[in-house]
Amino acid sequence: MTATQETTAGTIPPRALTGSLGVTAIVLMVVAAAAPLTVIGGAAPLGILLGNGVGFPAMFAIAAIVLLFFAVGLAAMTRHVPNPGAFFTFVNYGLGKPAGLATAFLALLTYTTIQVSVHGYVGYILSVTVTGLGGPDLPWYLYSLAVVALVGVLGYRHIDLSSKVLGVLLIGEVGIVLVLVAAVVIAGGADGLSLAPFEPNNVLSGSPSVGLMFAIAAFIGFESTAIFRDEAKDPARTIPRATYVAVIGIGVFYTLASWALVMAWGPDGVVAQAAEDPGAMILITTLAYLGSVGELVMNVLLITSMLACVLSFHNVITRYQHSMSTAKVLPDVLSSVHPKHFAPHVSSVVQTVTAGLLVLLFALLGLDPILQVFTWFSGVATLSVALLMAVTSIAVVVYFARTRQDRRLWNTVIAPTLGFIGLLVSAIMIGLNFPFLIGDVNAAGEPSFGALTAVLLGLIVLFPLAGLLQAFWLKRNRPAVYDQITDAIGA
Repeated sequence: MTATQETTAGTIPPRALTGSLGVTAIVLMVVAAAAPLTVIGGAAPLGILLGNGVGFPAMFAIAAIVLLFFAVGLAAMTRHVPNPGAFFTFVNYGLGKPAGLATAFLALLTYTTIQVSVHGYVGYILSVTVTGLGGPDLPWYLYSLAVVALVGVLGYRHIDLSSKVLGVLLIGEVGIVLVLVAAVVIAGGADGLSLAPFEPNNVLSGSPSVGLMFAIAAFIGFESTAIFRDEAKDPARTIPRATYVAVIGIGVFYTLASWALVMAWGPDGVVAQAAEDPGAMILITTLAYLGSVGELVMNVLLITSMLACVLSFHNVITRYQHSMSTAKVLPDVLSSVHPKHFAPHVSSVVQTVTAGLLVLLFALLGLDPILQVFTWFSGVATLSVALLMAVTSIAVVVYFARTRQDRRLWNTVIAPTLGFIGLLVSAIMIGLNFPFLIGDVNAAGEPSFGALTAVLLGLIVLFPLAGLLQAFWLKRNRPAVYDQITDAIGA
């Protein structure tokens, strides 16, 4: 009997998500969320300029190792906790319902802010591109709203459609970067090829903490593999494999591509080139090594990279809302599943409306799409995701210490603990540099910790606090709902 027939017959609960996603499909979705081309075109030049210069590519390798430790614990939990929800579910099982709800609300903030920040970025890029091609000079937010609508249509339908669209877009953006890497290698770079970015004196030069901050931010999205558990073909195998493939693949790609970017201008010239125009550095490099046609292709794929990013995060947020609704901590209507597309369609519509309203709000406030919308809210997401992963690492250790379901010391204690230490250090460094990350600096270019920093950091405090308060309220006023939260996730 097919999934469609089972659902029609009532065998599968109307709130259950179903699917047959394999490792490749899930990897494509979560890697698309990381937006590899946008990272190489945006974060890498900034990491070189503001971080540790020539040594910045090594930060991607270091970040990948830290996150791989985290991924080991995440994969272990996925095998033994047969429910979707990722951070929400795992912290629920490990640290209890109050911590789980706090984590759930922080996760919603994280993915909503990173999604809306990219909406601002892509609206600006589309506006500049269309105007440059002789088209009408329309404000950025109209383009952002058009992208919100397109993403909403794709997110409303079956997850297989999104995975196919993301697959095509991702292959394009990864392909053009690999072609650029090959061109740099064949040409021998500006000063010859070397391993200068990995030499200790270069890795520790400048501001390594700022470099690591940009590197950690570039991985946001890979950890969402577990949210697709109910739509995976064989969850116990598919999710762990997809998680490992995603973090290792992203790490290798970022390290290789940023190394090629350094080689393209040479260790002695790359910082000066990044300082000249970090936003256009990838396009200038492509023009130098692949010509005007390559530059045009790169520009188009930068736009599609952002489209893939917002579509992927849209899918993640809708499934978080679905899991929380199934657990009775969000309105029941969000747990509805479309009878034909098998997608959380109501949750998708709510997320589309939310993104659209935020874009309109930012437009009414007159916020700059890059300097304010993108910079502010990607900063919030960066710190939030580091905190989420650190808490989840502790939850993994506590869960297995209590249940003894898995006695593999490396998978359940050593790796998660190493991940926690690395992520905690990263979160502290991000917090100390947070004003710098969001542009809240004084005339001397030093972090000011002013009103803007206070407001944005306040969001990171208020959202998990709301989850804690809801947990305590449910425990006191609706104990039956509170007691079944963990069991209801994914039901």
